[in-house]
Amino acid sequence: QVQLVESGGGLVQAGGSLRLSCAASGRTFSSYAMAWIRQAPGQEREFVAAINWSGDKTYYADSVKGRFTISRDNAKNTVYLQMNSLKPEDTAVYYCAGDPDTVERLWYLGLDDSGSWGQGTQVTVSS
Repeated sequence: QVQLVESGGGLVQAGGSLRLSCAASGRTFSSYAMAWIRQAPGQEREFVAAINWSGDKTYYADSVKGRFTISRDNAKNTVYLQMNSLKPEDTAVYYCAGDPDTVERLWYLGLDDSGSWGQGTQVTVSS
């Protein structure tokens, strides 16, 4: 497994932007499918975006399409989430997650027992 640490969260006004980063330790990061998942108070976890090991295949939730962009830099063991045109409903704790399986399995079935989670970073969007 890899260890994941998120950063970049904070308070931003509606319409603003934030970039989240997820730094991974472990030599197998480049083979992992990665995802950003968020959870707002009282709500279920929502997969926001996912990316395959090479970065050429991505998935997005309908709620963020056209506003969020997931990317990765395997040389830096880091995955990013660029969030633009933020809305109050984007307020949540954002988690980074990785899985050694395919991005399709990660996106459609979620993490299995070999997957890893970060500790989360809070994003708050004020109206």
